[in-house]
Amino acid sequence: MARVLLDPTSERRPAERALTARPASLEGRTVGLLDISKSRGDVVVEELEALLRADGVRTLRYRKPTFARPAPVDLRHEIATHCEVVIEALAD
Repeated sequence: MARVLLDPTSERRPAERALTARPASLEGRTVGLLDISKSRGDVVVEELEALLRADGVRTLRYRKPTFARPAPVDLRHEIATHCEVVIEALAD
């Protein structure tokens, strides 16, 4: 089944991107939790972190300066350097 992903940055034509394979397990992996700075996103991140840690998963937390812009390059680099999996928290 083909999936269509739309980039919310005003693209006129959807870019074709291959989906990255998901790991079979989070065991032994570091999961980055990215709060995009929307209202109550921190609540979502806290709940996810508690659930993951209860399963023995190592987590690192990050926060974007604003939800209105992409994450800064240095933040993206830090996440990519320290995490194998990332969960982005959206809330309102």
